[in-house]
Amino acid sequence: MRGAARALACLRRGLAAAAAVQPPAAQGALQRLQLQRGFSSAGGRAGGAAAGAAAGRAQWLAAVAVGLSAGLGVQLYSGQQPAECKAADKKEGGSSKDRLIDKEEVAKHRTKETGIWVTYKDGVYDVTKFVEQHPGGTARIMLAAGGAIDPFWAMYQQHNTDQVRGILEEHRIGRLKGGQTAQVTDPYANEPARHPALIVRSQKPMNSETPKELLAGSLLTPNDLFYVRNHLPVPHIKPEEYRLKIEGEGLRSMELTLHDLQTKFRRHSITATLQCTGNRRNDFNERARPVKGLEWDGGSISTAVWTGVRLRDVLKAAGLEDDDANVNHIQFEGYDVDMEKTCYGASIEVEKAMDPHGDVLLAFEMNGAPLPADHGFPVRVVVPGVAGCRSVKWLAKIVASDEESHSFWQRRDYKAFSPSTDWDNVDWDAAPSIQNMPVTSHICEPARGAVVDDDEVTVKGYAWSGGGQGIIRVDVSADGGKTWHDAQLQKVPQKR
Repeated sequence: MRGAARALACLRRGLAAAAAVQPPAAQGALQRLQLQRGFSSAGGRAGGAAAGAAAGRAQWLAAVAVGLSAGLGVQLYSGQQPAECKAADKKEGGSSKDRLIDKEEVAKHRTKETGIWVTYKDGVYDVTKFVEQHPGGTARIMLAAGGAIDPFWAMYQQHNTDQVRGILEEHRIGRLKGGQTAQVTDPYANEPARHPALIVRSQKPMNSETPKELLAGSLLTPNDLFYVRNHLPVPHIKPEEYRLKIEGEGLRSMELTLHDLQTKFRRHSITATLQCTGNRRNDFNERARPVKGLEWDGGSISTAVWTGVRLRDVLKAAGLEDDDANVNHIQFEGYDVDMEKTCYGASIEVEKAMDPHGDVLLAFEMNGAPLPADHGFPVRVVVPGVAGCRSVKWLAKIVASDEESHSFWQRRDYKAFSPSTDWDNVDWDAAPSIQNMPVTSHICEPARGAVVDDDEVTVKGYAWSGGGQGIIRVDVSADGGKTWHDAQLQKVPQKR
């Protein structure tokens, strides 16, 4: 029992999904790293994308960039390193784990009263005590109660790791009579082709970074090299069959086709940067405290020219008034779903959605071409200055509501907590969902770990901020902050 408890504690700490702001302790650690490497930088308040370069004299290895990103994804800290997770004490003899159990017996164990059993391949596991601690929530794991978890792990492949399989093994109570019976199809079998230059962080679902050399060399990111952040398989939608549903408080229900959006509303184009909330998470993992989530470096950020119609115009056409006291949030649902038809969803505050001078788009073009499959074809939301997780792709439904989305990714992910918070004491409802992003910046060239022999080195990178703020200055130091250089900024032109 003690061993099982330890395994549960390890799993709770080891599966924290990420989306949070950078805590002061980690910020200090990164600042110390900059000084140790003989290079530091600082950025002013920001908002559009900007690339900068500065020269300084020094031999150095590499540098971490300017204003430290707080957009680093929910960061619930592990109380211990994964290597410290110990296997549960084995029972003497171990014969109970080899007993044969038929699938009919497994099917009887679907509740807390009967015990909650699941199968994986040819193993049978009693997960009753773990259900309440499941990071994805009780409801999701209960879908597999009395049956196989294989199809769920095929969808959510972050579970399919040696560490998680090892922890599951501690709950084994026997073997499935007749062997594995679940027929698992690959939900990612029809994914679109991707450019080989993308830096892949996970294959299923696809999550990949833009090469940082490209970020430093161009203000706009080509579509094929724009970073990819998917949570579920990419849906395949024929443009002539596309339908967007609009419903909720204070408006009449509508259904729009792609043709409707393209012909019945005024088109707008904006140049906007999107950033994954976990961008630069590796800075934490390598120099501060380990956090869970995709191991993003500094390339989960990209800029494009988006063309579409304003969300405000569509909501007004559906009858929503600016001062409707019953509407506080605009919810979005995507066509991307899991095996239980649960879709990806998110929401933004109504003030952002209905701002008369705002720029939230329902976009159908990216850099002058139809949206690529990975980026939301045929229609996606683009919410400039806000965490990228709110810019829902493959948009299926818009809901005006008095409350934010009930999506897992809105309520149980992408929130910020103090460094003392972990899976033992997290209260998801105590923290607001991340919306506007803070200033962040990053050195892209020379690459981390590079050795520069010349007395003078040119440094290139990017600086960006959310909330509609603009980059006004980037300062770079090559001697630990004794002297500073003003970077030359190349800014994305914007129209008011």
